Amino acid sequence: MGLFARAPQGKVAALLANANLASEFEWLRKPEIGSVMLRGRAGAVGAPFNLGEMTVTRCSLRLPNGEVGHGYVQGRDKDAAQSAALADALLQTDAASDISQQILLPLRTAEFEKKKNRAEKAASTKVEFFTMARGED
Repeated sequence: MGLFARAPQGKVAALLANANLASEFEWLRKPEIGSVMLRGRAGAVGAPFNLGEMTVTRCSLRLPNGEVGHGYVQGRDKDAAQSAALADALLQTDAASDISQQILLPLRTAEFEKKKNRAEKAASTKVEFFTMARGED
């Protein structure tokens, strides 16, 4: 679900379309836009505090064979939420291996490359500090 939520806009839908894994479904909860409260902790261990709100889109659907899928994505993108929910439901069917290979693997690879490029860019700005002897005994 995290991969679907972090995927670039339209990426999950495009991968689903390319994989020809689209399926009929019925809505349990049509895509709706709302907000959630983000919570944080000082130093990751302190008392929780409300950081602020974030807009999200969520939906739920059911495939004809009964599997239920849920989609939550950041922002106001109903198509992305639908695609995430459909992929989630399909992961519970016999198509799970196809979803893993044709959707999850490309999303993981793209996310890894993005993190790697960001780390390399940060590493290129690293400054090495050293102290010469100050003459104190």
